[in-house]
This record gives sequence, structure tokens and C-alpha cells, in this order.
Amino acid sequence: MSTARLGADFFARPTLVAAVDLIGRRLVRVRRGRRLAGRIVEVEAYIGAADTACHAHRGCTPCNRVMFGPPGHAYVYFTYGMHQMLNVVTERDGFPAAILVRALEPEEGVDSMRRRRARAGRLRMARRDAAWTAGGPGRLCQALAIDRGLDGEDLEASPRLFFEEGRPAARRDVARTTRVGIDSAAPRDRAAPWRFILSGNPCVSRR
Repeated sequence: MSTARLGADFFARPTLVAAVDLIGRRLVRVRRGRRLAGRIVEVEAYIGAADTACHAHRGCTPCNRVMFGPPGHAYVYFTYGMHQMLNVVTERDGFPAAILVRALEPEEGVDSMRRRRARAGRLRMARRDAAWTAGGPGRLCQALAIDRGLDGEDLEASPRLFFEEGRPAARRDVARTTRVGIDSAAPRDRAAPWRFILSGNPCVSRR
């Protein structure tokens, strides 16, 4: 398994291409000198202002301006008054597109991730299934201590948050589905198969 970092060039590609290729890679959060890391098993793509499910649909705002910047930067937002969400910006500078990282298979710092999830008060510590730890974008951010303080982070250079090559998934093992939680989007965008999952992995979020 490679620990080499993914650079900005990895994300400076069409979003759907980068999203499929992100399955099996590793997300690493370094906090207080300790690595919290896991294999990416679920992502969603959001592409441009024409995508009514995308935050860029209503234009550039102070909250989403990172999406309009260069690829390879973290776009972190707060939703439903309780959840942080981690995205990575894709494509070219000035074109708003990003990949939402929805679920991890925990690999490093697993006990620390579980303690953070338990302290969040969502479920009892006794429930230790993998999907509970980081199976869903809000859970993932709780487990890895990711919040708006990392919004705009350069993921190629950051000592705090970055991606590693990991173990890329074989294309035959990556399934496509429609995206989750976008009921207000236009029918064509609700139907777009822009969610990618590692087939059969227990850490994929429950719909």
C-alpha cells in the first residue's frame, strides 16, 4: 500500500474520472501528532453551476467560494445545524466542482475515531461496527475531527489533512448509484449516477 500523497494533478481532471479513481485511496488526518486514516469506500460528484444539487448552482458565496478555486483544496461546510462535510475541489480553477467524501474504512487510529464518535453522543460506545465509525459524511468528519477550520486547506501541502495513493480499487469493484439527500434538485440531477461505492464494503453508508 503506497503512502505517497496525491497531488493537485490528481484532482485537476474531470470530476467523474477523479471520483472513481478516489475509491480505495486513503484519507489522512493528522491531529496532535497522531494519524487518523482510512480507505475511501464511498464518494459523490458535484459538477458545476448547472448541477442543481451542487452548492455552486446559486453562484459564488462566502461559504462556497473554495469550490471556485484551484483543485486539490478542501471544501468543508456545515449542514443541518449538526454535520460537517468534507469535499475536495476538482477540475480547473474557476470552475466549481467537487467530490464529497462519504465513507471510510478505518485503518489507523481506529480507537480514537470510535471515542470521538461516542463523545458526539450519537450512539453507544458498545456499537462498534465499521459503518458506525465512519460510514457517512457526518460520521466521517466526527471521527477524523474535520471541521470548518480546514476549509480551503491545500491538500497537497497540508500537514493536517491529505490523501495518499493507498490501494486503488479495481474498476470492476466500483458501483455507481444516484446521490443521497438531494430531493430538492432537478429530476435529471436526482437521476444522475454520480455516487460511487466500493461494492460489498461494510463501511458504505446506509441509504
